Amino acid sequence: MITTLLGGTAAMRQAGKTYLPQWPNEDGDFYKNRQNTATLFPAFSRTIEVLSGKPFSRPITTGEDIPKSILEMFEDIDLQGTNMHSFLANVCESALAFGIAGILVDYPHSEGVKTIAEEKALGLRPYFVKIEGNSLLDFKSKRINGYEVFTQLRFVEMVSEETENEFKESIIEQVRVLDIGSWRTYRKKRNDTKGADEWILHDEGKTSLDKIPFVPIYGEKIGFMQSRPPMAELSYLNVEHWQSKSDQQTILHVARVPVLFGRRLGLPDDESITIGAACAVLSEQEDADLKYVEHTGKAIEAGRTDLQDLKDMMLQIGAELLVVKPGRITVAQTMAEDESGTCALQRIVGDLQDAANQALQLLADWIKEPQGGHISIFRDFGAATLAEASADILIEMNVAGTLSNETLFTEIQRRGMISPDVKWKEEQEKIKSQPPKPGTTQLSA
Repeated sequence: MITTLLGGTAAMRQAGKTYLPQWPNEDGDFYKNRQNTATLFPAFSRTIEVLSGKPFSRPITTGEDIPKSILEMFEDIDLQGTNMHSFLANVCESALAFGIAGILVDYPHSEGVKTIAEEKALGLRPYFVKIEGNSLLDFKSKRINGYEVFTQLRFVEMVSEETENEFKESIIEQVRVLDIGSWRTYRKKRNDTKGADEWILHDEGKTSLDKIPFVPIYGEKIGFMQSRPPMAELSYLNVEHWQSKSDQQTILHVARVPVLFGRRLGLPDDESITIGAACAVLSEQEDADLKYVEHTGKAIEAGRTDLQDLKDMMLQIGAELLVVKPGRITVAQTMAEDESGTCALQRIVGDLQDAANQALQLLADWIKEPQGGHISIFRDFGAATLAEASADILIEMNVAGTLSNETLFTEIQRRGMISPDVKWKEEQEKIKSQPPKPGTTQLSA
């Protein structure tokens, strides 16, 4: 469901009856039209985007204990042009959405390379790989010296290979199995004898590490490699909004097309009726009647109210991750005292920071450095109340261009943060009459 929601309107339409049920006795063609015209209000994806952007609204801080050899990797940490700041922001977004994600510290296949000088000459070095929560398959672990460590990890990955056509690449799905000191990959192959696909060993090799270089990041941790998506309830509400909005579109379509009703017109069977502004319909029947039957509109208003209520609930769920627990006056006090006073998003970011530091140590292990060093991620973004937190999300949406200035004003006023006596049109005039802000140029019409 989460993967489909993140795919937007196109993915939701493709999912069909999974998230947009066909009602009993609903005509198949009518349902298909309803499905193909439904549009998704992207509350889930926007909330994930806004929340994951909070800790990365400021650059990550690098510690002085990070070796120069590792610091040089930060500008291209995944060998795909992504810097460390952006990479961790993407991992945070994945953990918030799916409840779990991971950083794999991989190393290019280097068969035949025997010295560090040869590695440098070929540009070989370790790099980060983001593993999505929906790519993880299974794992094995055991407790060693008081720590739970991986003994095996399995996940799905997509790899591209060249084809005979120079303008086309082949995208292949494969399963990677990591064991301590070794790795294997499996690909599907058709077994003509059995008439079914089988997973066949494709490649394998050895690694120089005595551990599996993978670090998990949790959304709402339950246990080792077990977590819940922190925004799960929001995803259900977003699907409900998708369904309710489709119903609302349907009732609007019905209401906008009135039904012409006639009674005892007394017209011959072969005579047609012309309907128009300059036409009249006459009948000799005393009780004849001809009129349009129109929708009363009560269901439309009820539907509109339901959609607005769902939007409010979705906004509240997203804002709750930013609210600091009662008992702390400021976020600064929270950070200085103990973890129990932090908001949920701060705890998730704290886990991400610890995971990133573990991944840095794995980088150090690959290149024989004694330590990988530490980074810090901005965490001073908690809110004291739910109203403040939800207003913060609304402002982020306004800055991103997904919410108008007037709607932002109305929503914040609804939360009691602006006096009800203040009118938007009057406020607009006041804004226009203000002197330009420092550093800006005001143009006259």
